[in-house]
Order: sequence, then C-alpha cells, then structure tokens
Amino acid sequence: MTVPNTLPAASKPKRPSQNMFWRRFRKSTPGKTGAVIVVFFVLLALLAPLLRPYNPAGDRSYTDRLVPPSISALWNAEVRERNTDENGRVQYFKHPFGTDNLGRDIAVRVMHGTRISLQVGLIATMTALLIGSLLGVISGFFGGWFDQTTGYLSDLLLAFPGILLAIIIVAIIPNSGEATGPVGSVINWLAARDVDVRLYGAMLAVSIVQIPVYIRLARAVVLSVREREFVQAADALGAGRSRVIFRHVLPNSLTPLVVQGSLSIATATIEVAALGFLGLGATPPAPEWGTMIADAKDYYQSAPWTMIFPGLAILFTVLGFNLLGDGLRDVLDPRSTQ
Repeated sequence: MTVPNTLPAASKPKRPSQNMFWRRFRKSTPGKTGAVIVVFFVLLALLAPLLRPYNPAGDRSYTDRLVPPSISALWNAEVRERNTDENGRVQYFKHPFGTDNLGRDIAVRVMHGTRISLQVGLIATMTALLIGSLLGVISGFFGGWFDQTTGYLSDLLLAFPGILLAIIIVAIIPNSGEATGPVGSVINWLAARDVDVRLYGAMLAVSIVQIPVYIRLARAVVLSVREREFVQAADALGAGRSRVIFRHVLPNSLTPLVVQGSLSIATATIEVAALGFLGLGATPPAPEWGTMIADAKDYYQSAPWTMIFPGLAILFTVLGFNLLGDGLRDVLDPRSTQ
C-alpha cells in the first residue's frame, strides 16, 4: 500500500494583484502628485514637435532680444503696450516666458528641452539599471572572486562625488575629429550622422556614475532573497543556476530596483543639467536646460526670466520623479503601512 505524499510543494509568495497595486497607489498622495507631473512632462516632450516645431539654429529674432515674458502684461503696463497688436488686442502668449539674448523664445526652448532631458535621463538610468543589476545579481548569487572584484570597483567609483566623476569621464571622451583608433571611429561615425557626441558622452558619464548604486542594491537584495525557501526548494529540485536566477531570484528583487530607477532619473536630470551648465553637455544651440542657464548667467539681473524658467523645468521634473519614486516605494514595499 502506497502512502500519498502530503508534503506541501514549495511555491513562491503571491504577488499583490494589480487591483491592490492601484488601490494602494490611489492612497499615496506623493505618488499621485509625482505621476501627474511626470505624465505632463512626458506629454510635453512627445507633443513638442507638433505644438511648435523648432529649429535651434534658425528660430531667433534679434529685434526681440531679452523681451520680458508676455504674460507679465497682466500687471505690467509697459509689457502690455509692447504686446498689443494693431487691432488693440494684447498678445499674452506671444512670448509667454520671454526671450533670451539672441531673441529665441524661452518657452519653446524649454518645451523642446524636455525631450533632451527625459531622453538622457531614461536612457542613462535604464543602461545603469540593466548593467548594474546584472552584475549585482551575479555577484550576490555566486560570490567568490567576482563578488570581491565588483565590490572593490563599486567602492572605488562611489568614493568620488557623482558630478566630479561625471566630469572626469566626459573629459576623457575625445571630441569628434580628435580621436583615433576604434573609439575615434565610433565617435566620428556618430558625428557624421549629426549625433550630438557631447550629449551622448554626458549620458554615458551619468550612466557609469549610477552603475555602482545598482550593483550594491541588487547584491544586497539577492543576498536576502537567495536564502528564502522557494529559492532553496528550486535549487534542491535540480533547477539550473540560470533558471533559479532569472525565474526566482531576479523577479523577486525588482521592487527596490524599480523604486531606485525612478529616483535615478531625477538624479540624472540634475547631473546632465550640471554638465550642460559647465559646458560639458549638449552642444549649443541645442535647447538643453543646463546649457540655457549657462547662456543666461550674464543676464541674471537684467533678464532673470532667462534663468528662472529653465530652472523651474529642472525643479519640477526632479520633484515629479522623486515623488513618483516615494509613491512606488509606499505601494510596492510589503512593510508599507498604507
């Protein structure tokens, strides 16, 4: 007579359903606020070419240099008189954010700069997340010499302030026409296709700066997950190492990585703007926010709007992704009390 096996099979812990995710997210005020801000800037980046096509090299008017914001016509009689057409109508949205020293509309440049900032932030963060998470998972799961090597490299990179390390990396990357060898071939190939090599160099620098953060985070999460019962059960049943990593360990390590990803986009936005302000970012006349602030530093007293509106764009973008990251942490963290 055979005795039926009554031992319960090892299984993964159940993940929260989508309904629970949205229910908890709706209770998170920071998350909802951040999502609204992020969606606004994403839509602005996507619709900018349709709302107002822009030619960075040609869209300028030297007769409209350093014009105050036309929306100030609501309370400024001088600006109201300047923006009144021949029919007596006040054009409040002629240059709503004013113009810069070359007569370029700041509102249009801020709007198109959204595309650059979000593109750089997303690509740099996704690259760092993929590379750093993979290295961290392998390091935490296998240990040994690989764990020690990645640990030393992470500590070395984290010993430098992020912006200083980014400046060093950008300074090492040669300009088009000056580089030789395989790196020079790649740079010259990109330059021949009208790719902003300096902007992509800043993107690469920001990505490298963020990689050690994901290595240490993924390693710490894997060290805790690999000791859980469902991972040990899968290993005992003869599952291959790659199957255990990609089927059991990695999916259950995504929560802190997703939250850190949202926060890293905000960090990348600040770092790229800082590089642009220092002249190490996008090549002028590209409408990158940090470059716009650098171009306006000589007019911060006579024409403060040339710096205020790009600065506000950076502020609200960073605020939106930080709030969204806080909201995701409240929703996805099982220890959350919400």
